[in-house]
Amino acid sequence: MSPVSADAAVIAVSSACMPNTGAGTLQREQELSRFLAEVEKRALRIAQISIRDRDEAHDLVQNAMIKLVRKYSNRGDDEWTPLFYRILQNGVRDWHRRQAVRNRVMVWTGRSKDEDGNYDPVASAPDPGGRTPDEQLQNAQAMQALEVAIRELPARQREAFMLRTFEGLDVRDTATAMGCSEGSVKTHYSRAVHSLRETLGEHWQ
Repeated sequence: MSPVSADAAVIAVSSACMPNTGAGTLQREQELSRFLAEVEKRALRIAQISIRDRDEAHDLVQNAMIKLVRKYSNRGDDEWTPLFYRILQNGVRDWHRRQAVRNRVMVWTGRSKDEDGNYDPVASAPDPGGRTPDEQLQNAQAMQALEVAIRELPARQREAFMLRTFEGLDVRDTATAMGCSEGSVKTHYSRAVHSLRETLGEHWQ
């Protein structure tokens, strides 16, 4: 399935789910479109690292965008980020549960797990100008090592680390997104950082 744009996600459900208040509706649609456009790339990266399937990650992100518009368009814009990531993380968890069931069925029926040999790791952020080829290579290797290490974390530690580091959520909003207490967020994040520091060694910095 091809990715849906932020504008398309809003238009897809706004006419049915948002009250028709003229200029007020148009303004709210524009605010939602701006928010989703701004969050889309980071959300896609988080989803790709979490499930390692680019197409499925696109689907999860666009579904989260549509659900946010459908259910929470009338919430304050300061609430959208944690609510969006809560929807996305729930989608990621559901995806992993479905995969676990699918894999058990394959074992029971004697079929081997289908491996995607063409998976391409998430591209790192654009490199600033002025770096030498060696520096760019080192940066790419460090990013790849980080993504591999993140995938090896327990699910809740992975969620806490990516929401706080990649998205920059504070502890309160991360707790909302993860559906847990602030204390749990701090514990999961601290353990994730400790584990990544040990795993990455020289790449950690």
